[in-house]
Amino acid sequence: CFAALNSIRTGAVALMDVPAGLNEGADDPKSVVIINGQTANMGCSDDEKDGASCHPRVLAIAGEGSSSALVQTYIDLSETDETVNKAKLTNGFTQIYIKKGANLTHAYVEETGGIVTPGVELSSGDEDGSSTVDPREMESKRSALQNTHLESIDVHVAGDDGRYTAAIMGLGGNGRSRISLSASLLRPGAHASLNGFVLAGGAQRTETKTNIHHVAQGTTSQQTQRNMVGGRATSSFRGRIRVEQSAQQTDSDQLSRTVLLSEKARVWAVPSLEIIADDVKCTHGATVSDLSEEELFYLRSRGVDIETARNMLMYAFVDEVGQAVPAAVRGNDDLDSGLKRRCIKRLQNVVPQGERAVKGEFQSS
Repeated sequence: CFAALNSIRTGAVALMDVPAGLNEGADDPKSVVIINGQTANMGCSDDEKDGASCHPRVLAIAGEGSSSALVQTYIDLSETDETVNKAKLTNGFTQIYIKKGANLTHAYVEETGGIVTPGVELSSGDEDGSSTVDPREMESKRSALQNTHLESIDVHVAGDDGRYTAAIMGLGGNGRSRISLSASLLRPGAHASLNGFVLAGGAQRTETKTNIHHVAQGTTSQQTQRNMVGGRATSSFRGRIRVEQSAQQTDSDQLSRTVLLSEKARVWAVPSLEIIADDVKCTHGATVSDLSEEELFYLRSRGVDIETARNMLMYAFVDEVGQAVPAAVRGNDDLDSGLKRRCIKRLQNVVPQGERAVKGEFQSS
């Protein structure tokens, strides 16, 4: 329904039309970068109290035998100003068509909504006394909690041996966020590889939904979804793989991995398979864990302080997805403007407080 709303409300479409044979066989083609920047008030006057909405639309077509890369980023153009900030609804819709023998790499990085408040998982009286402000109260007053970010990505691999590779990263501080991706493998030899990461903290609510639809014979897919949830955030992942009767000899693998950093955080991971064919190789699974006690001990026994050790383990969890983002957008790892430093800055805000993190593998009570 939100894709339909986008179709009605969008004012323009960003078109990426890759000619047949362009960069054929290239391992690292130049990227087409689409940047969606947001100001604090989204152009609204002070008299407008209801906030604002935007409905960006992207259409990408990869011609036969071509090799191309598409990067979409959502960023704040300025630091969040609570005095002028307006509630925002961002409702994006991306359509991708991949023809015979084409290879398209897609990176999606969402960083709007500022940064969540650290320490909200602490109950009253648990604070160390260094601050007189309750983190939960600070988070409840953070204006970006009113924001909603929605993105629908619809992919059709419509040619023989077409390939789609995606890296989807949700790092923003919006109150509600949902990314929905559907990939249809319509021709023999089509392949889809999906790597996703979602970071949730503070009082956020995030949702990731994926649907991989195997229609033709001999199609393959691989999906790894990583989630890191801290504070009092709630996150869900629902991944569906459907294999039709016509999709014999399908090979599909799906895995969801979640690091739960706080006892107050919640996560739902629901991978699912719907198999109609009888000659397939399909697997799926989900894991939920805390930071590993053994890995933390290993680092601390070699002189690494606990905060640095936590940060190292947390970023290592993210890095595999981050490395899939084209280098032109990833930037220099040693600069504050690089994607690595930006990720670390956000990760530090969901680091567990005190010694609570050193409890070993997560166990439900």
